Amino acid sequence: MMDEIVARLKALALSVAPEAVFVGKYGGTMVESIPGEPRSQFCGVFAHKDHVSLEFTNGARLDDPGEILEGRGKHRRHIKLASLFDIEDKRCEDFLRRALRLQADPR
Repeated sequence: MMDEIVARLKALALSVAPEAVFVGKYGGTMVESIPGEPRSQFCGVFAHKDHVSLEFTNGARLDDPGEILEGRGKHRRHIKLASLFDIEDKRCEDFLRRALRLQADPR
């Protein structure tokens, strides 16, 4: 099940950033919107035993009125996904699109 969630999240990342590449890092996969440019990493996908974590590099700057994002670090936030249903229910595509825009505008 976790492999299916990872595959869907990667496909979703490519749908919002068609030129993106996946880079193995930190025990998971980081997504670079500009191939070969580590500063363009806007998210990452990390599989755990009971869930998959969709991490956002600048997640603390993402608007989250539904309080879906987790974490309290200075920059990163994440979404925990335990089923394929969570991908849509927790609005992953919307968060990915906004995270990509944030990465392009590093203010």
